[in-house]
Amino acid sequence: MPDAATPRPSNRWVKTVKIIAISFLVYVGLVTAFESMLGYFQPGGQGTLVITTTDEDGTTNERVLARLESDGQLYVAANHWPRAWYRQALENPSVQIAVDGESGAYLAVPVTDEEHDRVQRDNDTGIVFRIMTGFPPRYFVRLDPR
Repeated sequence: MPDAATPRPSNRWVKTVKIIAISFLVYVGLVTAFESMLGYFQPGGQGTLVITTTDEDGTTNERVLARLESDGQLYVAANHWPRAWYRQALENPSVQIAVDGESGAYLAVPVTDEEHDRVQRDNDTGIVFRIMTGFPPRYFVRLDPR
């Protein structure tokens, strides 16, 4: 039994902490569900492309991504927490791209510095998307035809 000198947290403080904790867990659950559904269904259509990457075992993997453009160049972005395709493209930058019914070989080039800032400005995702995806860091890859 606590002695009389030990301060006890007020009920209001405990309730506030519980509300914050529950809200955080609900938010993490929503982000997880949203990211999982995107990964499972991989919605395609106008404005998307399919990238085929190769892992270290030589297994190819396809992923539907949003097609981005900036300064006449073709880009894709790692906008989500699941990003195996991005790691694979960095490890083996020879990728295949299928866009508008055409397929071709491309070199995946990581984007940094001023180019990253320009592509970000030209292809902003907006706050709602960032909230729904849990504010992941965003990385860009330029796709140079080979």
